[in-house]
Amino acid sequence: MIELSAAEIAAITGGELIGPAAGNPSLTVSSATTDSRDAGPGSLFIAKPGETTDGHLFVPAAFESGAALALVERPVADASGTVLPAVQVPDAVLAMGRIAADIVRRLRNEGELTVIGITGSAGKTTTKDLLAGILRRHGTTVAPIGSYNGEVGMPLTIFTAPHGTRYLILEMGATGIGHIRYLTELVRPDIGVVLCVGSAHAGEFGGVENIAKAKGEMVEALAEDGTAILNADDQRVNAMAPRTAAPILRFSSDPDLSAGNGSVRALELRTDDAGHPAFTLELPDGSRHQVVSGLIGEHHTANLLAAAAAAWAAGIDGASIAEALTGQGPASRWRMERTDRPDGITVINDAYNANPESMRAALRTLAELGRERRTWAVLGEMLELGDASVLEHDALGRYIVRLNISKLIVVGDGARAMHTGAVMEGSWGDESTFVRTAAEAEAILAEELAPGDIVLFKSSNGAGLRFLGDRIALKTPATPPSADTDATGSHPETGGHVL
Repeated sequence: MIELSAAEIAAITGGELIGPAAGNPSLTVSSATTDSRDAGPGSLFIAKPGETTDGHLFVPAAFESGAALALVERPVADASGTVLPAVQVPDAVLAMGRIAADIVRRLRNEGELTVIGITGSAGKTTTKDLLAGILRRHGTTVAPIGSYNGEVGMPLTIFTAPHGTRYLILEMGATGIGHIRYLTELVRPDIGVVLCVGSAHAGEFGGVENIAKAKGEMVEALAEDGTAILNADDQRVNAMAPRTAAPILRFSSDPDLSAGNGSVRALELRTDDAGHPAFTLELPDGSRHQVVSGLIGEHHTANLLAAAAAAWAAGIDGASIAEALTGQGPASRWRMERTDRPDGITVINDAYNANPESMRAALRTLAELGRERRTWAVLGEMLELGDASVLEHDALGRYIVRLNISKLIVVGDGARAMHTGAVMEGSWGDESTFVRTAAEAEAILAEELAPGDIVLFKSSNGAGLRFLGDRIALKTPATPPSADTDATGSHPETGGHVL
């Protein structure tokens, strides 16, 4: 983090210095965190309200770990009753955004900085990781850890940017209209990428069209000298073109769909025996380069093309883009993460997030990889589908039968319609099993998995099947969550993710 003084933070946020900080405005911080466990010497601890607790409760612990200053909404005292040094603001989250915006302004003033924003209903983290893998070869690159993508996660990413940052990659998620607009106003991206508009969170947004409206806020924020990267294979994304003043660079993996001249395309798309996408990358200058990805599943082609398009817009040459993409595998956990156990069982853990589109893509990959193997799909609930939840889960169950997946285990009451749909499809007997808990699913797998089987774990983050996938991959027994984590493994101070 760029070093900031207490006085500077107060000025940026419009806050008030309280406690010892009032008498020592030159006190400096060089890192920032919302998790007291990560606080250390010289750090700023941000006491934001969490989903299950209040960060103010952890302020003393942060100072015990070496924090130099806190950002608070009310004074907090230590055990002796002395108010701890802090900047007091009305809203800690909004104050985080103001600090992040000021850091980006300073980085721009220092020298050349390219800010790249990525949004979409799915694929943001994978695309971010791919793009970072390209850009790190050409300059200091900062990208989110995991899926930091909202009003808290994006500033936390920016706080890690050092002096001399050349590329700043930011995921931008939303839970409503106006959220991405708020994030883009903080950083003013030079390049904006929109991957797809899916039905995930349709209930929360009030419909898919509202999701498209929200995601399109990314391209609306771009200046005339920016670049809008649009997925030509997604009709709702492609329709965002009139919403931006910036030049448009489209990408497409559909051989029958022309993305227009000067686009980024995947030609001769195929997957190898391990399920890795391979294709000829065609770039806007007409040059062609071979790419064989280290990711699993043809559906990742869109992410690969989006990363290639963003890198091209950032000035990277085609040969360097193709070389960096070739062989690059998943950099973040639980994204089609493959483990081949010594006993011959293959585990694919893709249970970080799920929506109808990503579920179908993962299941197609499972079917392709398991053509001569027994296939298992262990699936949990797709959250935040609103009134369409039962219909979507039922349809997915029927789709699984049509793919000839050998065994289906549906976990959790919220996903039960998936089991019902599979049974009602009419071609299955005992191939589908419904259980209420991950422990029940684990017991079935422990008894029935056999050498040569391939098993996919997929669910929304909140369903927690990624931890079951880890245990099966490592053949370890279940362990209860630690006392300082919630059911999904998230610390209560930091809260959840925005998708």
